[in-house]
Amino acid sequence: MASIAGRGPNEPTSLTTTRLSACLVDSHDFSCTNIGMTGPSDAPKILIIVQNLPVPLDRRVWLECQALRDSGFDVSVICPQGPGDPKRHDVDGVALYKYAPAPEAEGLAGFAYEFAYSWIRTALLSLAVRREKGFDVIQACNPPDTYWLLGLLWKTRGVRFVFDHHDLNPELFLSRFGAPTTPLQHAELTVLRWLERCTFRTADHVISTNESFKKIAMERGGVAEEDVTVVRSGPDTRSMYPTRPDPEVRGDGSHLLAYLGIMGPQDGVESVLHLMEELVHARGRTSVRAVLLGFGDSLESLRDQCTQLGLDDYVTFTGRVGPTEIAKYLSAADVGLGPDPATPMNDLSTMNKTMEYMAFGLPSVAFDLKETRISGENSVLYVPPGDIGAFADAVERLLDDDELRAEMAVSGRRRAVSVLDWRPQRTAYLQAIQSVVSKRSLGTGEPAGEEVANELGVPTDDQSALATEEELRSAVRRRGFAGA
Repeated sequence: MASIAGRGPNEPTSLTTTRLSACLVDSHDFSCTNIGMTGPSDAPKILIIVQNLPVPLDRRVWLECQALRDSGFDVSVICPQGPGDPKRHDVDGVALYKYAPAPEAEGLAGFAYEFAYSWIRTALLSLAVRREKGFDVIQACNPPDTYWLLGLLWKTRGVRFVFDHHDLNPELFLSRFGAPTTPLQHAELTVLRWLERCTFRTADHVISTNESFKKIAMERGGVAEEDVTVVRSGPDTRSMYPTRPDPEVRGDGSHLLAYLGIMGPQDGVESVLHLMEELVHARGRTSVRAVLLGFGDSLESLRDQCTQLGLDDYVTFTGRVGPTEIAKYLSAADVGLGPDPATPMNDLSTMNKTMEYMAFGLPSVAFDLKETRISGENSVLYVPPGDIGAFADAVERLLDDDELRAEMAVSGRRRAVSVLDWRPQRTAYLQAIQSVVSKRSLGTGEPAGEEVANELGVPTDDQSALATEEELRSAVRRRGFAGA
């Protein structure tokens, strides 16, 4: 199925390696060595399985790896290779075992081949990990919901199985293809539901990304409440924080809109282009610019559509970007964009981009989805799903009201630090793993980190950081003034 784990989308201890965002970071920013030396023999050992994205490109999984490593685990990961990745290497103390990814899937046969190929490659690599590193626990991250069988096989050898539930695959099917109308489509949906049910029933513990997912695990999967833990994909606000904006980022524009995330068929990024068409061509806001940070299956078609709409002078596609570029653009932008359409999948999914805009003190506009509203509260303006005119109205309202933008920026940063931050999520995650590990108590998983002693919870050693609410308000107002 389509790659949407980046909604997603968290920490190592250095700034260079921690500003991971929405599955956009190039894995070669990290310190790598060949696999060889193993950790202490008495350390608990975990194997994490990911098919959707390479690691450390997958932000959530990478944060989990760092939390486990810092709490004393030996951590191994099996995942597909990214461009230029070696098959086996060590990244910041995490052993990565990688296989060449399957060809891009097309149609039912293509997906079946991809899933079977990836499952077999993962199963074979799990034998190598067992021999070279060992593992007491397997954590499987979906999509797809196929690794329950591997977990079941290893459970006969005393291994515990944890399911990290990233995506609702039945809802993803309905979002992509609509309600089934043919016998084949009915069969496909039935298989997806069966695979999901088998995964829930095999798991010793389920990790859900939000309360909506937890409810499904309990009601649809029959999992007991005590065996489900909510671990949100929160940003690490010590490494994602607003800095003094770089005026060069805007170019010749007066205001800058920003989209951050994966660009797939289910992400609605074409709505950003329709928004810019409305603002620039219909409303005459020719000084507004938009930057789209990210990549995905739809990137090239979006670039073609941008040209067809006459927006090449107003819209910039960056492609894959690293943490430095993300911080630079989001600190300079005026409004973040959440164009995710209302679908069965999106309505129940936590959007990483929303929380990351908040971490950078960037007010945003989004289509009104259940979990987006839970994450954003009053740091987001919500508009009816699919209504581009209402979206444009909300964007203009923010562009024309510096005080509203400043208030939403501060509100968003406060909420990101106090409620959505990864650190309390890390504690919940480690407690979930502890529930299936009997060897010894885990540590806190807290790295040394940077000293934080200011209103907005940013490192005190970064002179470019906006460390107080008044500094953030002032920076937001100046952006608007500069563009007048």
